[in-house]
Amino acid sequence: MTNKVQEVVIIGAGPAGIAAAIQLKRYGIEPVVFEKDRIGGLLKNANLVENYPGFPIGIAGDELVYLLQKHIDSYGVTVQYHEVKIVDFNYNKFIIKTGKKKISAKIVVIASGTKPKQFHHPDITAKIANKIFYDVYPLTKLSKKNIAIIGGGDTAFDYALNLAGQGNKSIILNRGRNIKCLPLLWKRTNKSNKITYLGNTRIQSIRYKNGSLILSCHDLKKDFEITADYLLIAIGREPCLDFMSEHLTSNIEYLKHECMLYMIGDVKNNIYRQTAIAVGDGVMAAMKIYQHLRDEN
Repeated sequence: MTNKVQEVVIIGAGPAGIAAAIQLKRYGIEPVVFEKDRIGGLLKNANLVENYPGFPIGIAGDELVYLLQKHIDSYGVTVQYHEVKIVDFNYNKFIIKTGKKKISAKIVVIASGTKPKQFHHPDITAKIANKIFYDVYPLTKLSKKNIAIIGGGDTAFDYALNLAGQGNKSIILNRGRNIKCLPLLWKRTNKSNKITYLGNTRIQSIRYKNGSLILSCHDLKKDFEITADYLLIAIGREPCLDFMSEHLTSNIEYLKHECMLYMIGDVKNNIYRQTAIAVGDGVMAAMKIYQHLRDEN
């Protein structure tokens, strides 16, 4: 614990947080960066990033994370791997508490990204919890597995393509009728002999048998069963802001207006979860912070 008030604290080391940290370092400002897991945010789940300028044939998500790590290392940005438990605001400063420390800051940049929406089903118990995933990266080291994916958007199809590239078979269970993924993802999925797509399909029950999950499903015409090694959930995401105190939440607009609080990247961009947008957010926030601090002095 320290009584020193930090100038800038960044919560989250995804593309937005990393871009902000690098730009601040360029201005001679030393940010404190907290990350609860590993850097890169959702890039660790990405099969292929194809719309980030400078990579004409695309780049795998984990490769881009590697380059981001090299970039922050070259600038001497230190990431503290602590989960932020609460952020509050009092007496013209922020109080940030993690499980291990408590610090104060003049300015906070929230780049905490999103968290997956939960799939609530009465059959998901502690017994099968280790078979249920919301991120694909823990499964990408596996091969020759059967994985059921719930979802009908870009994420579900990208996960399936990622797993197929590792030699796994996936079955996408879309609870609705409409396919919401990019046309190019649908086209690639149709070309893969390791991916099956089923629309209008809902899971009625989940049983555990001989190390596998037995999914009892229903579509518009029939009941049937699917056997899977794992169940991967991709039904949407929502801002990760659980750490914000009630007092801070009620004063967000005031703190933004006073140039003390910045929200950048996926945490504020709704469906526009793109690396390029997040990076732009981070750089712009750092530029505004520098101008604000310079004007103060």
